[in-house]
Amino acid sequence: MIVLIASQKGGCGKSTTAANLCALLAQRGEDVVLVDADRQCTAANWALDRTERTDLPKVHCVQKYENIHSTLLDLAQRYGFVVADTGGRDSREMRTGMLAADILIVPLRASQPDLDTLPKMQEVITQAKDLNPKLHVCALLNIAPTNPLVHEVEEAQDYLSDYPKITLLNTVIRDRKIYRDCMSVGSGVVEEDNDKAKAEIETLVQEIGL
Repeated sequence: MIVLIASQKGGCGKSTTAANLCALLAQRGEDVVLVDADRQCTAANWALDRTERTDLPKVHCVQKYENIHSTLLDLAQRYGFVVADTGGRDSREMRTGMLAADILIVPLRASQPDLDTLPKMQEVITQAKDLNPKLHVCALLNIAPTNPLVHEVEEAQDYLSDYPKITLLNTVIRDRKIYRDCMSVGSGVVEEDNDKAKAEIETLVQEIGL
């Protein structure tokens, strides 16, 4: 299965989402490879740090830019799960990745600048589905406020109801320090001592059917 993490907005947690999906799948004993298609190399750096952790299951990593379509399809023949992370813009990596992916996860902050990317994103998704009708598209509200008095999540959920081609996931990933800590040491939150973050990633994986 090929899972693509993509968005036209930077800073919405794409690399963190990709890394945590890989960590959970590896913990389950699945054969998983992480494809870093973002020249910032955040996901690849996480995977490199992970190679130094002998206490954690291995996550293979491949860096590939420009047209990633054939690379994703080839890796899917050799691994049970391929998780690809692309940059925060309308890129060749994002568009070619959509043509190979089974699942597209679009992380979004519950903020207007992120939500403003949806009209263009839906247009790109429509074009991709013309060529890849099996593509299942999900929006993930990510880095959401933990303060229950802040209603940005509810407002974003209401906004997303106007985009029927993008399925809004029930899972909400909150803004927790543990996610940032894990990215610096090559681990996933499911491998650390934070039950709330662990439950968020486990729920995400279950909801998208991995």
